[in-house]
Amino acid sequence: MNDRTALLLVGSAKPAGASTSEALGGYLLDRLAAHGYRTETAHVHRVLRSENRTAAFLEQVAGAGIFVLAAPLYVDGLPYLVVRALEIIAAQRPGQPAADAPWFLAIANCGFPEAHHNRTALAICHEFAAEAGFRWAGGLALGGGGALAGRPLAQAGGMARHAIRALDLAAESLAAGQPLPEEAIAAMEQPMMPARLYTLVGGLGWRMQALRNGAFLRLGATPLADGSEVSG
Repeated sequence: MNDRTALLLVGSAKPAGASTSEALGGYLLDRLAAHGYRTETAHVHRVLRSENRTAAFLEQVAGAGIFVLAAPLYVDGLPYLVVRALEIIAAQRPGQPAADAPWFLAIANCGFPEAHHNRTALAICHEFAAEAGFRWAGGLALGGGGALAGRPLAQAGGMARHAIRALDLAAESLAAGQPLPEEAIAAMEQPMMPARLYTLVGGLGWRMQALRNGAFLRLGATPLADGSEVSG
């Protein structure tokens, strides 16, 4: 293990550079790099594509002093590929973290305006840390992640200020060998914009997508309202 290496696992299946998960995790890596860390990034849909890639990824995990997962919320939990990756990692590592074990930090973001929807996913990450022999650094929860739309935080304007503050604090604590401070957790949970504004913008975006795909006039369709089933 190299105490000065930080590894990010991006849990989104979107292309590289297109996900909010990568925007959040990438910013944290940049801040850790400023503290003298060597940083690496892996994408879950790539590392599970073949046995060779999975083996190479496990070597990255074994060599990191800080392991960061940044993932989107799927309903109320982690995406399947993320769960599978964590299972594979846990199977290769001893339980009960030692005092000098690597740190594990999780960042979860959801499309719901409220950050608390991420709590179950972060609880799963906490359990993974215990079973896989990592020291739990803590979890950061972001609501309204769709507002970032995968943009780097530096390009997101003032609405990203709380997330930036949270990740700055996280990097400082990890670099000092400490878990997340409560201030960082609370900052990340701060809404990026009022919930009503977020849902209004989201609704407009939904209608624009429907218009582009020729489905605008069918948004109110209820094909199964009469109890019939769609035939195969």
